Amino acid sequence: MTLTKTRIKICGLTREQDVDAAVAAGADAIGFVLYAPSPRAVTPQRAAELARRLPPFITPVLLFVNANATEIIAACAGIAGATVQFHGDETPRDCLLATANGARPYLRAARIPLGEGAARFDLVKYAHDFSAAQAILLDAHVDGYGGGGKTFNWSLLPPNVNAHLVLSGGLTPANVGDGIAQVRPRCKSLAVDVSSGVEACDADGKPLRGIKDPEKINQFVAAVRAVDFQLAGLK
Repeated sequence: MTLTKTRIKICGLTREQDVDAAVAAGADAIGFVLYAPSPRAVTPQRAAELARRLPPFITPVLLFVNANATEIIAACAGIAGATVQFHGDETPRDCLLATANGARPYLRAARIPLGEGAARFDLVKYAHDFSAAQAILLDAHVDGYGGGGKTFNWSLLPPNVNAHLVLSGGLTPANVGDGIAQVRPRCKSLAVDVSSGVEACDADGKPLRGIKDPEKINQFVAAVRAVDFQLAGLK
């Protein structure tokens, strides 16, 4: 069987050492949150500083929530090769206006309800409505916009979605393999996106938002590669 590589995005980075750790572990994309209310937020200037550390062929992704097109275009101008991630209530028209009619690649987040509500989310229609997106990112619908560490019920997703998907929402080294195995057969291709699942904790075990743990990053990447080999029948 052919080995299919699941692409990996590490999101919510705020420090140089975390960018370096994600790159060293083998991440394909690095996400910067440009949404001020988020505990993982960075300014466009800070995102540009961090993105300059990236070697070739690793994609910087800029996450926005209900930002105006002018703000998005200005931020992207300072970061070569950036992909935009729309994570709020943006319409298809909003996405196109901010990406030069789709000339700049973008991801559109779909906020999937928790529990049995996931079955009522029409992902097929959503993917059709945002067909200009490079991929649809699946996140759990929690208070705020992402990074809540919650998983939705993957088994309730439609069996056949005509889109590239990015699985997000509560992924960890322990559960990412199961997520890939369940969701990959339902779409054109599957990538994964992790934030809270690779964050460091303080002495009391409380997560340090925006501070990544290099060991957890390595464990996450290893878990993804392990299931890639397993699904290919090579391990």
